[in-house]
Amino acid sequence: MATQREGEASQETTTTPPASLSELVQERYRKIKEHAETYPYVWGSYTLVYGGLALWTIYRWRKLRKTEDRVRALQERLRKLVENEEAANSGTSVKKAPTSDDKVPK
Repeated sequence: MATQREGEASQETTTTPPASLSELVQERYRKIKEHAETYPYVWGSYTLVYGGLALWTIYRWRKLRKTEDRVRALQERLRKLVENEEAANSGTSVKKAPTSDDKVPK
């Protein structure tokens, strides 16, 4: 009879599955919180490893963006130089000698 009471007590302590999304999130948060309180060193190592990885990723991303910005600025400068050079060349047209491809009137 004692085992029957223990079985009934264990059935009462088990929780029913969460019905809504908010209950599911709250239950998951509670479990994570209990685990973090039980194993603080594990969670500290998670924070250290994944935090370090996140910081490194942010550093590399920002460095890449700065490099891309510098390349775009240099490309823009080069494009303007080429346009200015073409404008200067077209302004001072040089008369060329006729070639075999040019049609010469008879």
